[in-house]
Amino acid sequence: MVVLSKIYTRTGDKGETALGNGARVPKFASRVSAYGTVDETNATVGLARQHATGDMDAALARISNDLFDLGADLCTPDMEKDAELPYTPLRMIAGQVDRLEREIDVMNARLEPLRSFILPGGSALAAQLHLCRTVCRRAERLVVELAAQESVNPEAVKYLNRLSDWFFVAGRIANDDGRADVLWVPGLTREP
Repeated sequence: MVVLSKIYTRTGDKGETALGNGARVPKFASRVSAYGTVDETNATVGLARQHATGDMDAALARISNDLFDLGADLCTPDMEKDAELPYTPLRMIAGQVDRLEREIDVMNARLEPLRSFILPGGSALAAQLHLCRTVCRRAERLVVELAAQESVNPEAVKYLNRLSDWFFVAGRIANDDGRADVLWVPGLTREP
């Protein structure tokens, strides 16, 4: 376990940060943007948990932990060199993606099929889950962009893709199993 006795180190004062393998990179590097946006997604999960109870809160707590795992995975590049590191890096696994899929299927079974796009909103929890979804989608785009440039664990991309779906379905559950969804009405505010 890592013990943080001092929060500031001054090592980033020149615009660089350390990756999990010790390499120093600019703070604007694609990899840092990717795992930074995963961290931002996790912060939105923390906000959503302020409105969640019971099973939903427990599921969000698991997801928050998964997102920390994902950040750890993304901050340690060069999966092919994992054996050379003095520790075993944490990597996302298929089981984490599978769990999300099972949870999505259980939640979706409670919902009527959508006949319209829905707008973010309804309950406070649903609105927060839609914010989680959109930030997660941004994280996914950045991880996919990173994967086009460097080696990235494929399970990391899959996890973010399923997670945004999970947030969408969970948002509908938070809106009284979809009965309180806010439906999009095309052209509603257009002038005649």
